[in-house]
Amino acid sequence: MRIDVVTDTYEPDVNGVALTLGRLVGGLRMRGHLVHVMRASERNGSFDPGETAMPSLPLPMYHEVKIGLPSADRFRARWMKKRPDVVYVATESPMGASAVKAARTLEVPVVMGFHTNFHQYMKDYHFSRLETAAVNYLRKLHNRAGMTVVPTEEMRRTLEGMGFERLSVMGRGVDAVLFDPARRDASLRQSWGVWRDEVVFGVVGRLAREKNLVTALGLYTRLQREFPDCGMKMVVVGDGPMMNSLRSEFPDAVFCGMRRGEDLARHYAAMDVLLFASETETFGNVLLEGMASGLATVSYRYAASADVVLDGINGLQAEKGDEEGFYSAMRRLLEDGEMIRRLGKQARRTVNSRTWDSIHDRFEELLASVAREENGTGCARPPRDAVLECRTVFLSDLHLGTKDCKADECRKFLKHVRAGKIVLVGDIVDAWALSRGSRWRRRHTRFVRTLLKKMEQEDVEVLYLRGNHDDILEKFLPFHLGGLKIAREYVHQAADGRRYLCVHGDGFDAISTNHRWLAMLGSLGYDVLLMVNRFYNKYRAWRGREYYSVSCAIKGRVKSAVNFIGKYEEQLQRLAVKRQCDGIIAGHVHHPADTMVGKVRYLNCGDWVETMSAVLEYGDGRMETVLYKDFMKRLAYGKCGTMEDAETSPGTGDS
Repeated sequence: MRIDVVTDTYEPDVNGVALTLGRLVGGLRMRGHLVHVMRASERNGSFDPGETAMPSLPLPMYHEVKIGLPSADRFRARWMKKRPDVVYVATESPMGASAVKAARTLEVPVVMGFHTNFHQYMKDYHFSRLETAAVNYLRKLHNRAGMTVVPTEEMRRTLEGMGFERLSVMGRGVDAVLFDPARRDASLRQSWGVWRDEVVFGVVGRLAREKNLVTALGLYTRLQREFPDCGMKMVVVGDGPMMNSLRSEFPDAVFCGMRRGEDLARHYAAMDVLLFASETETFGNVLLEGMASGLATVSYRYAASADVVLDGINGLQAEKGDEEGFYSAMRRLLEDGEMIRRLGKQARRTVNSRTWDSIHDRFEELLASVAREENGTGCARPPRDAVLECRTVFLSDLHLGTKDCKADECRKFLKHVRAGKIVLVGDIVDAWALSRGSRWRRRHTRFVRTLLKKMEQEDVEVLYLRGNHDDILEKFLPFHLGGLKIAREYVHQAADGRRYLCVHGDGFDAISTNHRWLAMLGSLGYDVLLMVNRFYNKYRAWRGREYYSVSCAIKGRVKSAVNFIGKYEEQLQRLAVKRQCDGIIAGHVHHPADTMVGKVRYLNCGDWVETMSAVLEYGDGRMETVLYKDFMKRLAYGKCGTMEDAETSPGTGDS
């Protein structure tokens, strides 16, 4: 797969998000995937060939962190030239939001990661009143993606309760070869001032407010004060904006600064107890690293702790926010060296199986599923060469020349279909709308070109039946030019010998037939309703929700509209019987259907304004009404062409 990763932070930055992404990207590249990282620019300006620098600014009050700026134009330019199979957005900055927007515009599948609880940081930086707004922003952004990946089951439940949708769990791994108790170094402990069997408490991570370090160090100071005769030492590994203030407030602690790789592993192994007091983590990789290093851990029952720690078995826990419980756990370990060793050994055994290889497999699986099933708008994205073989395609009510015409979707549909005949069952070109000043758009021309290419290159016969919106063609009937025929109606002989009358159906609409001015007024009203549709669904898309047809909902609830369709079907059934046909294929009412009306099979193609549906005839004469989304999903799964496949393939079903 071709995968683009969008993130504000990446290696060599030292934080949980950057290190996790480094592992994930490395794992995907090892599996042969083409991964390109689009990241906020780094201070030294150095980048690998597989990275692109994006505009960024230092985060206010936190200059060590870069925040990406909106870059929708740059994303669109790259993805139009090199279209990825899926985009993974790791951070929710303005840059991440613009990446989601650009991907949705280009119908590129998007997966988002929930790596940071930004909304919980608000109270740490004196913006508590903005927490609700931050949650709303995150929910709207994540719900626009095809999937959001979260690190724990607890996080999934929490976010679901907050209205987040399409959540999948993917844990974190640990390098148990790098982080190993065997790296314990007595000389390093001596450099900290530890000469005997004193208990070394450790804190590892970014020295920032949200990590709750003041609590951890404060509890250590209290422990030191209450048990002055017990040997103990506090070691802090990491760097960040609170370094200077922590040094001043806790002068007895040993501050080791930032450590990486084997040096970091040596520092872990030289400790005895890891204190993990953060209450804002989505996971907390340092906890796994400490456990892999054979350390006893004290943590709140939250994030990674809730996922891997069993209280009293491989670590000690306190309830989130319970400082006294946290302090009690520290005191128990200070008084019981044997418990430290027992918990450390069991912790090592617990995380030995949590390898990054298994996480890479899971990540690859999640990305592939979204790339296969989604194209940014909820439709499937089949392989380029996926083609359905059939005998005849029936389409109606494209309404080329209107803003709401789904010409591009219809064009993609035809590209994945190989048929000997295409029957256009009326209202393909909306002459009424064009006469009112509607604009012929480029996508409409692209559809016509696709149709002409099929006629030329695949020797497809095209039969165009006029409708009421393209009744201007009535003056030219009958018309025959090469593989193109224009007629009023057509009797189709199916492969199984059955006869189907193909007609648009406007002749059975008394208003369309006898009151053209009223029909045009109704068409204008329908255009207004579609405009309302457009604005309403822009709002729904902004909220991350699927398309909802207001007009279809209204037609389904208005009794007169329902009765009209029923009478319409009866009239068509009578005509089919009169013409000695076994079935009838029509359009006009923008409502796909496949039903029996008396002894006549009634098929309606629907439309390509809202329902995006068609009727297909297979080589054995079977007829099926298909929806665009279902059709594309079936192709993506390699299940098309039989009724059995239609029934068993995910998310499919006849209209």
